[in-house]
Parts: sequence; structure tokens; C-alpha cells
Amino acid sequence: MAPGGALRVLVCGDVEGRLGSLYSRVQAAQSKSGPFDLLLCVGNFFGSAQDPEWEEYQTGAKKAPIQTYVLGANNSETAQCFPDASGCELAENITYLGRKGVFSGASGLQIAYLSGTESTGGEPTPAHCFSTKDVTDLKTSLLSASKFKGVDILLTSSWPKGVEIFGNSPGDIDTKKCGSGLVSLLAASLKPRYHFAALQKVYYERLPYRNHAVLQEAAQHVSRFIALAGVGNSDKRKYLYAFSILPMSSMEPAELVKQPQDVTENPYRRPGGGKSCAHLLPDEKEEPAPQFFFDLSSKPKGRKRRPEGGEGQQPKRAPGKPPLPTAACWFCLASPEVEKHLVVSIGTHCYLALAKGGLTPDHVLILPIGHCQSMVDLASEVVEEVEQYKSALKRFFGARGKRFVAFERNYRSQHLQLQVVPVPLNCCTTEDIKEAFIVQAEEQRIELLEIPEHSALKQIVQPGTPYFYVELDNGEKLFHRIRKSFPLQFGREVLASEAILAMPGRADWRSCQAGQEEEATAAQDFRQAFEPFDLAQED
Repeated sequence: MAPGGALRVLVCGDVEGRLGSLYSRVQAAQSKSGPFDLLLCVGNFFGSAQDPEWEEYQTGAKKAPIQTYVLGANNSETAQCFPDASGCELAENITYLGRKGVFSGASGLQIAYLSGTESTGGEPTPAHCFSTKDVTDLKTSLLSASKFKGVDILLTSSWPKGVEIFGNSPGDIDTKKCGSGLVSLLAASLKPRYHFAALQKVYYERLPYRNHAVLQEAAQHVSRFIALAGVGNSDKRKYLYAFSILPMSSMEPAELVKQPQDVTENPYRRPGGGKSCAHLLPDEKEEPAPQFFFDLSSKPKGRKRRPEGGEGQQPKRAPGKPPLPTAACWFCLASPEVEKHLVVSIGTHCYLALAKGGLTPDHVLILPIGHCQSMVDLASEVVEEVEQYKSALKRFFGARGKRFVAFERNYRSQHLQLQVVPVPLNCCTTEDIKEAFIVQAEEQRIELLEIPEHSALKQIVQPGTPYFYVELDNGEKLFHRIRKSFPLQFGREVLASEAILAMPGRADWRSCQAGQEEEATAAQDFRQAFEPFDLAQED
């Protein structure tokens, strides 16, 4: 046991009978780093063919050099190797945990486990599979305990479906095909600090994710998902993971809920803090966004056409979609009111336009093509394109010695306008901009809260909730929930202040308007400069 009561744990991926290779590697690790307390094995412990070496462990001719705990079969061929579904000793120092359950050691470390792969249906459930009932029983046995916070470790052979959502990519692994929705549901409920899986022959360590909704629930510990490759694989992928862990029951609450810098949203929860696993539900049929094509020339008047359908047709709204505007909207691309000469880029779901009366000549807006009131209302594919435009603008401004600042005011507005204002690098630092927003907010009794870098607004507020938020070029975000009133020009006022751009006279957009011909020329200039960075595909 490590100093301070922490346990030193090893976890390995698919052994598939390669016990000699596994234990040689374990002994090397112990010689280098000192003794470990236990070894946990996920994935296929036995190979498809009976290994003669296993008989030596069964007879006692060989002995595992560390207390080893393994999961059960994932296929019918090896099911007979696990005679007791409730768990048993397979050989000295090698224990089969069982089909499902919780293992608690004297230290207080709590390990939940689920053997096998998800059943495709039919009764009875095969010995190498788990069913909905298995997962429900395991959840109930733990969640019924008073003051349940989560488990220290969760062991499954199967990957959870959708684990990569909000996180880093697992490469070629498609969890929609190989992942288990029931494992996702289990992980969402048990909130493991560490979740290990195997079977896919790759090493993947997901960014840690949080188990609470920011600003809505009390902070909780983060979870880490780690998938391990097969023992002795020829590609030299990592199959043995070593770490120290202090049982949750022994930790101070403040220490337990510390959030690392790279923490992301929970991949299993619905936006807005909902508890269900969104990706387990049937895929929603999204209405395809209408495509628009403009003649983006320097002429003040643009030419608009719809690729299909006649003039003046209104798109039908699918159930559950945001309502169409009740009056003419200045920002819907289909609207005759939109000032087309300001448009500088059109994507699939979003478009980019120079701001009318911009704070600076290259002050731009990212707007959805269809009518949506705020970032919280956007469908996932629209959010993705907004992020792509943000990244393109960061690169564009960065190449010109400027830093990116974006803000949105969802208050007394009808259509989402994500304002993006570049600030010269020699003007101030990112920290200066952050401080200016905080100081001026305090002066006006506006509570600006810091939210984690990887937070999605949908995790913080429900659609229809008025709010203001600003995003800095390092990913930091400041957020204010508007409850009564809010200064409409607050974002511009801060950036125009002496502390940032030193142009307070431009805080109000109405005092900065130019003529249409001048605006069209500025848009054409921006369009040409932005072209190497533009993600839109022009016909």
C-alpha cells in the first residue's frame, strides 16, 4: 500500500491466455516501482484454445506473483472456464469476480464489475452476456445505499456507447457499433472515478468528465475512462495501466471534487443537466437545413436562390423545432430583411457577416441560417459548425496579430448573434480582457461566473433562459444568468473601454454605422482576406 493509505493498482487488457507475458511484465513493473496491491483484468482472460500453461497455474506448479481479479467470459467458447457465476478462485492468487457485483476490500476501495457483452435479446441470457436486468440489479444494489456518491472503480469488458462525446477521439473505434448502451447507463449511474474496458485491441484514455451540471448541482468527482489493448500485442499498444488510488470513503470532500483543467462534459447526460443517456435514445430525424447561395460580389445587392422549391416557399417546421419568427427577422438568411451585402461566408448551417456598425472594421457575427434564438437552442450539427467558424476566425485573427473575443447576449433579441471582436495582441493580454469584464460587471452589480473551458451552455441553462456569456481566446468563459434587466451594450462597452480598445465612443453600434456602399466594400475586403481560412465550400 502506498503512503497515505492509497492502494497501488495494476489493470490489464485482454490476456487471452498469455499469462507468462503478463506476469513477466508485472514483475518488471514491481522491480522498477515497488510492489502493487492487486491486478485487475478486463476483456478476454482466456484464449480460444486451452493454453497448457494454464494447467500449471491450476495445479500449483506456477503461482501468480500478485493477487489477480478477472472478469468472466465474453464468448461461448470460454464460458466453461468460469464454473460459478457468483465468482470463485480459478487458481492460487487468481480470482474470478463473477457476472456482476461489487468487491470491497479492507481498505474501503469499492470496485463494481460487470462481466461479458450486452445480450442481443432472447431468454435465457447466455452465460457470456449481460442483460438489462443485470445492469438494473447492479445499479439498485448500490444506489439504494444512503449517501451514495459513486464507486472507485468500474470494470467492464465492453466499452460504453458514446463515451467519446465531448471528449477526444478514440480513432477508428465506432462506439455506436461496438459499444454497449447498458454499460453507458451503468457508468452514468455509478459515477466511477476510473472505468476500465478492453476487447477493441487499442489503448484509449478519454479526457476526464464531470458528474454534475455546472452551476446547477453541487460539484462532484470526475470520472476517467481507460480502454486497454491486448497483452503482448505486436503494435506495442499499452495494455498495462498503473495508478495509485485513495478510496473515496477516505478522502476529504474538497479533495475528491477537485476538477482538472482538461475536464469535459459528461458524455452520458442530456444537455441541460438531464440524467438520461441521450445517445441511447433513437436518433432524431433532423430536418435538413435549407441551403442558400449568394453572389458574394462587391455589389451592394446580392442574388439569392434556393437549390430546390419555388420562390417564397416557407420551410415546414418539424415537431420540436424552434418556432419560426413571429415577424420579419433581420438575421434569418431566408428573410428579405437580411442585409446580404454584409454576408462574407455561408456554410451548411451557419453564416458569417460583418457586424453593422462594428466596433472594429473586422468585427463579425456568426449566425445560424435558420431561425434560432440562442446557442442553447441549436441542434448539435449547428453547434459543430459554429465551433468550426470560431476556430477559423481564431486562426485568421491570429495570423494578423490579434486575439479572439466572442460574446452572446440572449436577452431582448430574436435571433442568435455570436459577436466576434478581434483585439490586437499588443493592446492587452487575455487576462486583461477577463479582468476588464469582471471589474465592469462588479461596478454594474452583474454577477459574472467562470465556467469550465469544456462546458457546453446546454449543460448550464435551459432554452428560453436569458443570459450573457463571453469566451476568451484561451477557452475560458464568463457567464451571467439575466434575471431582471441587463445593459444591452455591455459586451461592446467593455471591449471599447480604455482598458481594452480605448474607443469608448464606439460602444453604441448606432453611432458607428456607415453607408451601404462602404459596408459592401468592407465586406468584400474581409471576404478576400478570410478566403484561405474559410470553411465554407463555394460553388
